[in-house]
This record gives sequence, C-alpha cells and structure tokens, in this order.
Amino acid sequence: MKTVERIIIKLIIIQLLFLIIVQIFFHKNNMFPELKEITQYEGVTEYQFSNILDVFNNE
Repeated sequence: MKTVERIIIKLIIIQLLFLIIVQIFFHKNNMFPELKEITQYEGVTEYQFSNILDVFNNE
C-alpha cells in the first residue's frame, strides 16, 4: 500500500510541475491572444479601485 501511495504522490508532483511549466510557457509566448482580447473586453485586467472608492465616498 505504501508503494502505491508513493507512486501516486510522485505522479501528482510531476503533473503539478508540468502544469506550472506549461502555464508559464503559454503566458510568455502569448499562445492564446484571443483570450487576452476577451479579458480586456470584459475589463477584468484593469484595476479601477479609485472609481469604486469615488462611488462610496459620494454617498
């Protein structure tokens, strides 16, 4: 049973490392530019904390 647990833990660690490496690779090489356009269109990437604070201060 311990050998199976060790194998599962090693597989999880390997998958996590591959996930991180692939995410960094996609992010650095701009593999999916349409996703970047969608997030900019939705306004998710912009930080507009000052506008939120202005609304609360005016009330």
